[in-house]
Amino acid sequence: MNEPPRILVIDDEEGIRAGCRRALEPEGYIVETAATGQEGLRRFREGNFDMVLIDVVLPDMRGVDLLAPILEKDPDVVCVVITGYATVELAVQAIRSGAYDFLSKPFTADVLRMTVAQGLERRRLTLEARRLQKIEEEARELARAKEELERLDRFKTTFMLTVAHELRAPLNALQSFLWAILKGYIPPEEQQEVLGRAVQRVQELLELVDDLLKLAAAKSEKGLEKREPVSLADVLEKVAPLFQKEAEAKGLAWVVEVGARPVVRADPDQMAQVWSNLISNAVKYTPAGGRVRVALEERDGWAIGTVEDTGIGIPPQDLERIFEEFYRTPQAKEVAPRGTGLGLPLVKQILEAHGGSITVESEVGRGSRFVFRLPVSP
Repeated sequence: MNEPPRILVIDDEEGIRAGCRRALEPEGYIVETAATGQEGLRRFREGNFDMVLIDVVLPDMRGVDLLAPILEKDPDVVCVVITGYATVELAVQAIRSGAYDFLSKPFTADVLRMTVAQGLERRRLTLEARRLQKIEEEARELARAKEELERLDRFKTTFMLTVAHELRAPLNALQSFLWAILKGYIPPEEQQEVLGRAVQRVQELLELVDDLLKLAAAKSEKGLEKREPVSLADVLEKVAPLFQKEAEAKGLAWVVEVGARPVVRADPDQMAQVWSNLISNAVKYTPAGGRVRVALEERDGWAIGTVEDTGIGIPPQDLERIFEEFYRTPQAKEVAPRGTGLGLPLVKQILEAHGGSITVESEVGRGSRFVFRLPVSP
């Protein structure tokens, strides 16, 4: 049930206050009164009023000066200024200060009731417009949320289908190898070779599952509790030797430059994954006789890691897609037919979860340069 409108009358004349009560209360309004500006302001702040009638000359202040604190508490309240010294200048000043209307003494009960009714209708329309605007904003927000949920649902479906496809291929191959042996289609002298190929397929499955688990951990930020001060230089110096022998075996020029030893607050295992994935790709996709350079520096509060090579490069149209899950460029598939396509997405997810970022510059046939940034720990 709607409450009747509440009106506050601030006037030092007892006759005005009483007259307003007599004219308005029979109309169903709740009327309260105050004889001074300070008393009126206190009453307004303590209650909830729809309209305020203010005498322009009060014992302790100007009525116009009450408009600002009143409208500050409730911008939609309707203020009407009452005065016995009606001038155009005073009316303009009151309207500019936020008053809705202007009443000159003496005024009749009918004029008062008409002014009050018009003012309250204006307040009703203002509040209704605000309510409708809020409903529209909530509807737009719900539409955005619905669209985002649908997008996530499509992504989830696509991801699940892709995972199923990636798992199915090696599982089918593994099943074929084992059935061929069980049915006796493979001579004993060839079984060792077939079993070796089966083991290789199992290893591919394990690598895929391992990458999926790492990616899921990075997305869920389960590594938050493992974050601690980590020296990126220490991590690099542990990871780099794991790939140095492979690089040298391919005849690659191998350069590791540690220009600074920045400390970041991070999960040590995930920092190792960042270095490992970037360096592994550089070595894997750089032909014999090429060069791989890994560098670490600190600048303006950021730890900056660089991994660059003189490898096969990435076509311009694929630069954005290389961070998509399971995506591999045609050139990469030619060099290494088997791969999960999760390495770079994992790197990007880890860095962004730690407040960092990664960029890439590349030219087909001339190599690639990956640069990542992480905020240095205080």
